Amino acid sequence: MHQPRDTHSKTIGYILWIFGFMGAHRFYYGKPVSGTIWFFTLGLLFVGWIIDLFLIPGMDLEADFKYREGKLDYTVAWILLTFLGLLGIHRFYMGKWLSGFIYLISGGIFGIGVLYDFWTLNGQVSEVNRAT
Repeated sequence: MHQPRDTHSKTIGYILWIFGFMGAHRFYYGKPVSGTIWFFTLGLLFVGWIIDLFLIPGMDLEADFKYREGKLDYTVAWILLTFLGLLGIHRFYMGKWLSGFIYLISGGIFGIGVLYDFWTLNGQVSEVNRAT
């Protein structure tokens, strides 16, 4: 059995958990379906949110096995998406200059592109890391 790389941070996972009733930590750990459910149900009416406090170490380990480390840092990409997503800064970070510029002038393609990136950012980062 190979050792997992530390691609995701438990510290960031717990910080996002504070806002977890909105699904932030689940998106970060590559669980977009349950992240979306948490978003629309306030963390399963806060019950799932409380349970996740104990599940984060397992989600972190699973993400470490699933995603590939490389030149891009998942945590940096997620922070850029979370706080500057409408400006496309996370896309510039990943070297996606054209889509970054399009996000910049369109408000993340009117927010829909940002939602798409919440679903797919881990895979996008992993793909760039695999190519390098």
